[in-house]
Amino acid sequence: MRLHASCAARANTQGGDAILLLGPPGSGKSDFVLRLRQLGFTLVADDQVIIEDGIARAPESLAGLLEVRGLGLFHLPYLPMAALRLVINLGHEPERLPVPRRHAVLDLPEVTIDPALVSAPERAALALDAACGRITQLAGAFAL
Repeated sequence: MRLHASCAARANTQGGDAILLLGPPGSGKSDFVLRLRQLGFTLVADDQVIIEDGIARAPESLAGLLEVRGLGLFHLPYLPMAALRLVINLGHEPERLPVPRRHAVLDLPEVTIDPALVSAPERAALALDAACGRITQLAGAFAL
């Protein structure tokens, strides 16, 4: 499956735990990847993501490329593939205490994060930790 999306991952011994970023053109997917790099995430794919058996990768022609609006295309360090663990829809006005939900096609935990928030990258990292079971939650998107 090929999606118009971006993907970043935290490297680990198995390759990486990846976040798939979904949103319409201009919603800030590439910018979000750029911001996640400050938290130790690595680019997997920008603009186009190929997903096969839960593994994300970039099309060969786009591997390692990140478009930064106003600056251009950059070749950055990247992971050739990573296991998808979480889907983030970039959008405004997320629910205060959302109920757990899963992406209809990928069957992964799915949340909405406002990319304009200063804390958006930290929220994504926290959501990834919860999706991977590294932390627990009392109420909200990952509560059991």
